[in-house]
Amino acid sequence: MILDVFTDTPLEGNALAVFPKAAAIPSDRMQAIAREMNLSETVFILPAEGEGDARIRIFTPAAELPFAGHPTLGAAHFLAERDGRERVVLETGAGPVPVVFEREAGGDGPGRLGRGRMRQPIPTWGPYDRAGDVLAALGVAGAELPVELYVNGPRFVYVVLDDPARVAALRPDLNALAALGDVGVYCVAGSGTRWKARLFAPAIGVTEDPATGSAAGPAAVHLARHGRIAYGEEIEISQGAEVNRPSTLYARVLGEGDRIDAVEVGGSAVPVARGELLV
Repeated sequence: MILDVFTDTPLEGNALAVFPKAAAIPSDRMQAIAREMNLSETVFILPAEGEGDARIRIFTPAAELPFAGHPTLGAAHFLAERDGRERVVLETGAGPVPVVFEREAGGDGPGRLGRGRMRQPIPTWGPYDRAGDVLAALGVAGAELPVELYVNGPRFVYVVLDDPARVAALRPDLNALAALGDVGVYCVAGSGTRWKARLFAPAIGVTEDPATGSAAGPAAVHLARHGRIAYGEEIEISQGAEVNRPSTLYARVLGEGDRIDAVEVGGSAVPVARGELLV
């Protein structure tokens, strides 16, 4: 299946390939298939090994990830639609992730799935020792908040700018960003509950991601820790316009100070295609 994730409009959002019968596919073939799909991520659904409903493995065109947001939301949407449920627990490389969906009112039967909300792994964070290299690669003189590294499976460096227009205008040196290694550089600006973001991760095969659910949660943690948003407040993050894939993500952090109790990220998904792998 192909789903567009973090949108309810087909041909927008972040496209995702979902392989629902992946138990017999070896790891090297999964990586080759993800390279063939050439999307930000491809997800393979396998039988659960613990108490989840299924286990998933996630690949970019270049590497496997322990966790990523739009593959988790998209795989959960596929399973929820297939099995007629509103809650799915997926076993990921970063631990179990529950995803709960709203369901819109239907006629005589259950309505279509609405927005899903996943409870993500709580990230760790700390200073990033190559902050100067990140700013130089982005072509900016400085950031509004400390440039810090967050890890919730994937690794993300956060750069907060003073104006969404500056985020939109970024033309980064992708070779310099790739030299940083397996980190995504997440640039964000906004105020209140409305924020604009872009994510660059060339070292793992993602030049610019249309929607990055795994980074949206730590972004909300970063903003809350530094007093830019309130704990418990849901923010809306716009991403993907620069690659003609507009996406909308929702994020909320529960906690206080540096104590994080929960990180939630939500959005919609819509199926757009189905097919069969011939090799």
